[in-house]
Amino acid sequence: MTEKLTFGRRACRYGPLLLWIGLIFFASTGNLSAPNTSRIIRPLLLWLFPGITEAALLQIHFLIRKSAHFTEYAVLALLAARAFLTSSQTLLRRRWWLASLALVASCALLDEYHQSLLSTRTGTIYDSLIDISGGASALAALALWRVAHRKQYRER
Repeated sequence: MTEKLTFGRRACRYGPLLLWIGLIFFASTGNLSAPNTSRIIRPLLLWLFPGITEAALLQIHFLIRKSAHFTEYAVLALLAARAFLTSSQTLLRRRWWLASLALVASCALLDEYHQSLLSTRTGTIYDSLIDISGGASALAALALWRVAHRKQYRER
C-alpha cells in the first residue's frame, strides 16, 4: 500500500511537469509555427484595431510569440520548482533552484534544436535565451517570495 501512495505522490509532483514539457514540445512542431499562429492572432488584432498597419501586425505578432516563449518557460520553471522542492531526494530539495534552471535550459536548447530540424520552424539560440530568461525570472521571483514569506512567519 505504501508503494502506491509513493507512486501517487510522485505522479502528483512530477505529472504536471511532464505534461507541460510535452506541451512545450508539441508547440515546437509545425502546428504552432508563425504562419499557423497568425491565423488566430491576425484576425483578433484586426478586430481589435481595424486601422492597424501590416508592419504593426507583424511586430505585434512577433512580440506575442516571443512573450509566449518567455511565459511557457516561466511556467515550466515553477512546475519544476514545485516538483523539486517537495522531492523525496534531499539533493533536489536543497538545489531546487539550480535543478529547475538546468531543466529549463535543457528543454530550451532541445526545443530549439528540434525546431532547427523542421522545415516550418527556425531554431535559434536567441529563442533559447528568451526561454531561459523566462525560467530564471520565475525562479528568482519564487526565491524572493520564499524569503519574504519565511520572514513573515518568523515575525508572528
